[in-house]
Amino acid sequence: MSPVATESDQELATRVATEAGVMLEQLRTEMYEVGTHYWDMKDEGDVAGHRFLVSALQAARPDDVILSEEAADNRRRLQAERVWIIDPIDGTSEFAEPPRWDWAIHVALWEKGSLTAGAVAMPTLGRTFNAAPAETVPPPEREHPVLVTSRTRNPYSAVLVANALDCLVGRLGSAGAKTMAVVMGQADIYVHDGGMYQWDSAAPAAVALAAGLHVSRIDGSPVIYNQPDLWLPDLLVCRPELAERALAAIGARR
Repeated sequence: MSPVATESDQELATRVATEAGVMLEQLRTEMYEVGTHYWDMKDEGDVAGHRFLVSALQAARPDDVILSEEAADNRRRLQAERVWIIDPIDGTSEFAEPPRWDWAIHVALWEKGSLTAGAVAMPTLGRTFNAAPAETVPPPEREHPVLVTSRTRNPYSAVLVANALDCLVGRLGSAGAKTMAVVMGQADIYVHDGGMYQWDSAAPAAVALAAGLHVSRIDGSPVIYNQPDLWLPDLLVCRPELAERALAAIGARR
């Protein structure tokens, strides 16, 4: 029997995310060395990542449905019991700006209402973060929490939390990179509002939840995937001991 046939769903998610990352890191280097235009790097990376992941997942799980940022929405997913939610490159701007590291490949499995597998590959760091075995979040060692937010905008919810909790603030690209910064202990809080889709947060949420972090919408409600509307505009990921204060800061001004 082929080793691929015996892979668990988590092993499959980890493998395809990691292999896609190796391929994309090599493609990125090659394009950069020959002077490929920024916009072309973004487009070619997205297409290559999508084709790689879809091919690998279809080969291993031909009966499953795939929801990808780079493909039309397959509405068959709404009746399916198993849906892979993928983002071939989360943070295409950062991908197209070598040597930036804050881009990621997201692979998550939604099964009968829950995320049951997840992997976030960060190729420039040479790491893939997994839902199983769960990642270990280092203990806090800072006087002031570190909040990580968008490179390009100041989400209102992030401003509220940063002010209320007296946070230091850092900026990163990919939602996966920001969530993994909390998983790695480089940050304590990631909060976002105003623009996000299901594939932006599914794999990061799976990894963060498995690691024991708080994951919710900014109103405190659970993040629910494989919904008819692909728009899922906000997210809070943080150390559990900071969740109540962060949600209170946002709720006080909503």
